[in-house]
Amino acid sequence: MEPRDVQTIEDAIAIVEELELTHVKVGVFDIDGIMRGKYMSRDKFISSLKKGFGFCDVVLGWDSDDQLYDNVKFTGWHTGYPDAPARIIPESCRELPFEDTLLFLAEFASPADTIGPRAALRRVVEKAKSMGFRAFAAVELEFFVFTETPDSVREKGYRNLEPVAPGNFGYSVLRNSTHSELYEMVLRTAEIMDTPIEGLHEETGPGVLEAALAVDEILSAGDKAALFKTFTKVACQKAGYMAAFMAKWSEKYPGQSGHIHMSLQNLDGTSAFYDESGRYTMTKTMEQFVAGCQALMPQMLVMLAPTVNSFTRLVPGAWAPTSPTWGLENRTTALRVIQGGPSSQRLEHRVGAADINPYLGLAAVLACGLYGIENELILGEPVHGNAYETKVSDECKLPSTLTEAADMFESSSAAREAFGDAFVEHFAASRRWEEREFRKAVTDWELKRYFEII
Repeated sequence: MEPRDVQTIEDAIAIVEELELTHVKVGVFDIDGIMRGKYMSRDKFISSLKKGFGFCDVVLGWDSDDQLYDNVKFTGWHTGYPDAPARIIPESCRELPFEDTLLFLAEFASPADTIGPRAALRRVVEKAKSMGFRAFAAVELEFFVFTETPDSVREKGYRNLEPVAPGNFGYSVLRNSTHSELYEMVLRTAEIMDTPIEGLHEETGPGVLEAALAVDEILSAGDKAALFKTFTKVACQKAGYMAAFMAKWSEKYPGQSGHIHMSLQNLDGTSAFYDESGRYTMTKTMEQFVAGCQALMPQMLVMLAPTVNSFTRLVPGAWAPTSPTWGLENRTTALRVIQGGPSSQRLEHRVGAADINPYLGLAAVLACGLYGIENELILGEPVHGNAYETKVSDECKLPSTLTEAADMFESSSAAREAFGDAFVEHFAASRRWEEREFRKAVTDWELKRYFEII
């Protein structure tokens, strides 16, 4: 049996026994999209498959630096950080290219599933099905690669880092041929782990690559994007490189995007987005979907811009949207409608950066689109030309800080309806914590500006 053929608990037990594994790796993704996990003995793994297992809920109550949130209800010192019930997902089984074992994803069960990121996406997927749709998605991720190690970047204080290649050279065949071993390693890792890449190329900026992941049903697309981020970092570090998925690592270069492509099918398999005779070949359903994404973009921005660093990218001139505009094949707009046939007509949501939690980014886009369909929103005319020059009303402006975005999200009735009060309040509180932590920092910009002169 091949790992990706595993579908049931019985299959998972069979492959572990067939390979005579003594231990299996199990991981969950936290609220920031970071994989947290451990090795389980074979007996513990088989027992957990059948009965579930406990995973310390602190992974839902701390930040990316393992610092404990001080303002969330679900978990904390007041609850004692107990184990939360979790279940192993048999069909997530994957070969690990660097280890003689298998990887399985897990997902928090009730009550922790009310704030778990994969469960948040799953709930929106279930709503789409109840409305008669199947959602498909693909994520594009840009990332910088450095000839550094975790030790060397700390020794340098994250300054004067060496990208794997110098200068700007987008779509360079010279670069991807010269560094073919790096590209082949990324491609090979993705194939082994079933996170297939449709296209991989050099982007603008020193040492920056862009990977366009293949389309899949949306929950699987979330798994694949989250796994791709994790194990691209692993592959690079094992080869003496570092991959960075920050929204922006230097003010000198454009930020790293995390664009989301999405389409809907009717349950009979026909396209819910393509109509040859429709306005711009769009069905009414697609128009309403795009209108929903446009209308709710300010309220849902925090799920697509989840870090303080995210907002350094959302500025004019950084190849990132600055207002909720839409257009046809227009890369200056936030929402780019890509016209095509029944199998390729889709929406590209261009707001997110590479620092997104893929589950939450996908959930936000789908939830906004479904809101537009439910409420039969009317889509205005597209922006032609440079969308950065488009004037928008104050109520359409995107939040300019993480705290502002978190506040808008928490006050959004649409967000609460889509994700539930528990998730909305927990995620908003975690983002406000993130910005408060940032406020404690003294940046290089402040030192340069104030140290001598003020």
